[in-house]
Amino acid sequence: MTDIDISNYVQAHCTPADDVLSDLAAETTALFPDAAGMQVSADEGRLLTMLVQLTGAAFAVEVGVFTGYSALCIARGLPAGGRLLACDVSEEWTGLARKYWARAGVEDRIDLRIAPAIETLRALPADPVVDFAFVDADKTGYPDYYEELVPRLRPGGLLVLDNVLQGGRVLDPERPAHLTIKQLNEAVLGDDRVESVMLAVRDGVTLIRKKG
Repeated sequence: MTDIDISNYVQAHCTPADDVLSDLAAETTALFPDAAGMQVSADEGRLLTMLVQLTGAAFAVEVGVFTGYSALCIARGLPAGGRLLACDVSEEWTGLARKYWARAGVEDRIDLRIAPAIETLRALPADPVVDFAFVDADKTGYPDYYEELVPRLRPGGLLVLDNVLQGGRVLDPERPAHLTIKQLNEAVLGDDRVESVMLAVRDGVTLIRKKG
């Protein structure tokens, strides 16, 4: 049995993506074939929706939008009146995102900011106002995003870091991004402000809950 067999089995045993998400994934692959691997998988998207619902999040933050699949999943988990602050630097990629957010009827929940994410995060109130955050962007920026988000998480709020395994390279870093994630993984483990669990979902997902 291969990894692909296991992946297909996992996908087949999750609530399937609807036509909007399936079409978004397909158009992303067609338009941006070299970058399409940055899009979260259907099972991870389902996990994000469920985590937002389970935490009762009303205000969420996403760092790294790409073509909007994960943002759509997060927005769908928010209650009426909920808001998602979505941070990215690409008008081209997020142009496709806007199209599918509108088709899904969630565009009114998403505040897209085209600017360096660290600037957007630092402009947020210092108070713990964030219920849920998802980081899936430039890996060398993760430590800065983490340090801006953790103080702003409400007690019991959840921060989700994607790609924490780096294809296994956290065990033997070859690039600065691999080393950065390895060091952050250790820092999260030693951070007494939070409690965490690392899951072997796709390329690794760490769930980080703010204590208090």
